[in-house]
Amino acid sequence: MFRMPSYRATNSGKVVRRVNRGAGTGLMGGGVVLIGLGAILYWGITVHTAGWFNFNNIGLILFWLGIATFVAGSMVVAFGGRSKSTMHEDIHSTPSGQSRTEEREDWSNTA
Repeated sequence: MFRMPSYRATNSGKVVRRVNRGAGTGLMGGGVVLIGLGAILYWGITVHTAGWFNFNNIGLILFWLGIATFVAGSMVVAFGGRSKSTMHEDIHSTPSGQSRTEEREDWSNTA
């Protein structure tokens, strides 16, 4: 899930910008789609085909693949793929004008 950057001013005149990003939500969404498609093919269709092709078996494979994809996406969201960017901006008045200092911190807890 992407969140819009939030800005807040501190007492010292610093402007702090925080951005939090999560990864894995695309995997979770893809897993839900595969689970739904697999469930429809396995439980919702009663077609008997001749030969090796069977809609029910394809549906069962997609169903379990969707569950595995959803679990993998949940693990990425829970344990990794989190990053945070912080920007500190200091503006000080000096005799010759203003002095601006920007400081950026980026971290990620992907182990």
